[in-house]
Amino acid sequence: MFTGIVSDVGTIISATPTAAGREFVVRSAYPDVADGDSIACDGVCLTVRESSADSFTVAAVVTTLERTTLGDWGVGRRVNTERAMALGERLGGHLVAGHVDCVAPVTRVAQKDDALLIDLSIAPEWMPLMVPHGSIAVNGVSLTVNELISGGVQISLIEYTLRHTNLGTLSVGDRVNIEADMIGKFVQQLAAPHLPSTVHRPPSA
Repeated sequence: MFTGIVSDVGTIISATPTAAGREFVVRSAYPDVADGDSIACDGVCLTVRESSADSFTVAAVVTTLERTTLGDWGVGRRVNTERAMALGERLGGHLVAGHVDCVAPVTRVAQKDDALLIDLSIAPEWMPLMVPHGSIAVNGVSLTVNELISGGVQISLIEYTLRHTNLGTLSVGDRVNIEADMIGKFVQQLAAPHLPSTVHRPPSA
C-alpha cells in the first residue's frame, strides 16, 4: 500500500528484455532497499529483485508493459518512486494500491498564475470514478482532480510538486499512469448489482 507521496525520483540506468517481459535497474537515493521490497515506480507496484547501495532492480511482465507506460521506459528516464508505507505513518496523500487502471495521454499543458494545469484524456469507463476535487494518482503522485473536462480531467500542479516529481516535464502527447480512487472503486463494485445496466462500469481487477 502507498500514499502517493513521492519520496525520490529515480533514473533508469538499464532496461533489458527478458523472456517474461523487461527488467529495469533504477538508480535511487534509498539507502536500505532489500530484496523483496515493494516500490511504486511511476505508480506501478513492483518487487525489488536485487539491490545495491545506489540502485535496485525490478521486473515487469508483458501484461504490465501493455497496461502501463513501462513499455515506453528506456535508459535515462526519470521515474517517481515511493516505498510501501509502514502501518502507523501519516497518510499524507490518499490510499494508493500501485495498480494502474488506465494510461492517459496529456492533451493540454498551460501555466495559470503559480500553477501548471494539465489536461488528461481518461478512458470513458473510468470517468464515473473521477470526482471534482477528489483524489487521483498520476504517475504515482497523489493529486486532486481540479476540474472535469470533456473526455477527461484537469490537474493542477504546484511548484513543490514540479520540483519533487517528474510531472513538471510533461508535454502534450506524453502518457501517464492513472489509478482511480480506491474507495470509489470499492463503492462502485459493491453498488454495481443495484445500478441500471446502462451505467458504465470499469472492468473488474
